[in-house]
Amino acid sequence: MATDRHVVTKAAAFDTARALSAWLGHLTAERRAAAKTVEAYMRDVGQFLAFLAGHLGGPPTLADLSGLGTADFRAFLARRRQDGASSRTLARQLSAIRALFGFLERNGLASNPAIGAIRTPKLPHAVPKPLTVEAAGRLMAADAEMASQDTPPWVTARDAAILMMLYGCGLRISEVLGLNRADAPVSADTDTLTVTGKGGKTRIVPVMEPVREAVAAYLALYPHDMPPGSALFRGVRGARLNARMVQRLIERLRGALGLPETATPHALRHSFATHLLGAGADLRAIQELLGHSSLSTTQLYTEVDREHLLKQYERAHPRA
Repeated sequence: MATDRHVVTKAAAFDTARALSAWLGHLTAERRAAAKTVEAYMRDVGQFLAFLAGHLGGPPTLADLSGLGTADFRAFLARRRQDGASSRTLARQLSAIRALFGFLERNGLASNPAIGAIRTPKLPHAVPKPLTVEAAGRLMAADAEMASQDTPPWVTARDAAILMMLYGCGLRISEVLGLNRADAPVSADTDTLTVTGKGGKTRIVPVMEPVREAVAAYLALYPHDMPPGSALFRGVRGARLNARMVQRLIERLRGALGLPETATPHALRHSFATHLLGAGADLRAIQELLGHSSLSTTQLYTEVDREHLLKQYERAHPRA
């Protein structure tokens, strides 16, 4: 993290670099932003400062930041667009820049009303792309059926357990791989699991028997010691498994099964939510299970399953 901060602040004048360090410290210590969020902010603001260094003819000072006009901000966005940045990327970068200027203004370091006049690029309307119930079931069983003779049985069992937790519990891939041995839901009387999600927020999710059985099968086959505080899901060298390995697993399986490219680890989480909604689950309950801070995020799934929405209307409306 220290190296990343140096890369960002070296494109700025001394007073701006000092203010940046204070802002990043604020994000980490006070806002308790996730490490990946802080990393993304540093990357986006770093690109903005590097552009300004060339645009203004030198590392920008706080006075330079206060003196920027709408044309300067638009010039940055235009340059990023020329470099191939999408509207979503531009919107994210503009959000990071606004967050920085908001911090500077609250602390009396710089003030620039021009940033408020910049419109956020219009984003394409994105709808989650879940798998069908049948496709999700095929994916759950595919790894064991297609494992090569050279694959250790514990690796096959590990992969099956991970897939089950992604789909059966609706977890993010980072949440699954962040679990420790002590978190493993293997006891017969364990029907819930506490996970840590974005921003360090914890939530409790139910654990179905097939999920418990899959995790227990993996632990029974794992050939090495696994202390309670160590990683639950590990690579062949004993280190905590990384997300790229799981992504490659699903890439291999979707190719073998003829599934679309939208079949990703996160698509299993989308499938979890959509299939619950289609079976009549309450939207608020799904929000809690997914760990969404806003119901509007969860409501995207009603666009995927309009049949469920119509059923709810017909059941609830007195004149339906």
